[in-house]
Amino acid sequence: MSRIIFTGDIHGSLETKRLSFKNFPEGRNLTKNDYVIICGDFGCVWDGSNCDKYWLNWLEDRPFTTLFVDGNHENFNLLTNWEYPVKEWNGGLIHPIRPSVLHLMRGQIFTINNMTFFTMGGATSTDKYHRKENISWWSQEIPSYEEMGQGVDNLEKYNYTVDYIITHCLPNSILDRVDKWCPQHDSLTNYLEKMIVQNVNFKKWFCGHYHIDRTIDDKYYICYKDFLELLPNGEIKVINNG
Repeated sequence: MSRIIFTGDIHGSLETKRLSFKNFPEGRNLTKNDYVIICGDFGCVWDGSNCDKYWLNWLEDRPFTTLFVDGNHENFNLLTNWEYPVKEWNGGLIHPIRPSVLHLMRGQIFTINNMTFFTMGGATSTDKYHRKENISWWSQEIPSYEEMGQGVDNLEKYNYTVDYIITHCLPNSILDRVDKWCPQHDSLTNYLEKMIVQNVNFKKWFCGHYHIDRTIDDKYYICYKDFLELLPNGEIKVINNG
């Protein structure tokens, strides 16, 4: 049975080294049949530079398989271009960045260990007004209505029941409890609230984006630097960092 471990934003060259054996010694005990899932802001497909290639090859050399949903800090023009053709994997659509570095596309449902995972990347960049469009910020950071609609269509096929949800940001009701002074409601957080929280049966929800490690109601797990292993019985184990 595959091991499944979640963590948060690695932002390309800034924090990918968190997955090194020094910082993540448990990585030595994993195989390519085990999965480390980045909950958005992967950032290793950024400008097509040698730096990108270095870190992507470095991840490919890890003993485990890296999966990620996109965040807001991704180069969507590169992530969705011809170099990374869409393929099917475990029931959903992916972009294979490397043989064992896979982008889990939006609105998909994947089956791992006989468990189902719904994915919906994206979030609003609160600093986008200080960035340059198509250089350090991309409008595709928020899913399109087509992507959101595909998510609903796929959920309908599963009778609106999945085991786990993986996103980059939170639905409105949970976001307000995390950041009540400045909630960032947008079309995506509205969608997650009205179409997912209010309609879908699920066990746990994993996200990144907020650069904190926090658990809400033993159901919503905000990931950043911690490594959270999803155990076969559905419990969550925190893996100590190096």
